[in-house]
Amino acid sequence: MPSFEVLSELLDPANTVLLTVECQRGVVGPDAALPELAHEARESGALDRIARLVAAAHESGIQVIHAVAARRPDGRGASRNARLFRAAERLPVQQLTGSAAVRVAPPIKVADGDLVVRRLHGLSPIQGTDVDSLLRNLGCRTLVVTGVSANVAIPNTVFDAVNRGYTAVVPSDAIAGVPADYTPAMIRHTLALVATVATTDEVLACLGRTARRGPGVRPG
Repeated sequence: MPSFEVLSELLDPANTVLLTVECQRGVVGPDAALPELAHEARESGALDRIARLVAAAHESGIQVIHAVAARRPDGRGASRNARLFRAAERLPVQQLTGSAAVRVAPPIKVADGDLVVRRLHGLSPIQGTDVDSLLRNLGCRTLVVTGVSANVAIPNTVFDAVNRGYTAVVPSDAIAGVPADYTPAMIRHTLALVATVATTDEVLACLGRTARRGPGVRPG
């Protein structure tokens, strides 16, 4: 785990963005398309910790981006080149654009200044979406990655961020996957090699100090 000083330096509000990945009702809500994943996200406490991180980011002046996966009712533009995509087409809950399924799930609060970015294809919220351009326009150097799943979207996000020159910070208890014991294995053997791994409480301690001394100033 990084020292408090190292983590605090990485989490400078002037160049840090917090990203939530697929924290939407149709993925982690009570009536989600993948009940096992939704159950793990909620019962592990990951979703509550994400909500705490988002609230702390709002207080400390860190930009929040919510990345949601969506699908047009006609399926136009959706990926079909993997089993995962084809299976998703048959799920009883569809992540349709404009539906409740693609709204950010409670208890996460979406502030007026948050950005919500949807994707219609692929596995990553960064590749082929507006996220990278938004991060650059925001002066981002550190991307805090939270959400689901540790199986697919989270590692994709971390790899894409690192490949684009961002420093990734992963709160280890604010991501979830299935089965439950897969997430710590993914963190230990893969994500820890390319990202700075910390706990939610460690990140919150750094953000709390930032909030007390006042948020940083973003470049114009």
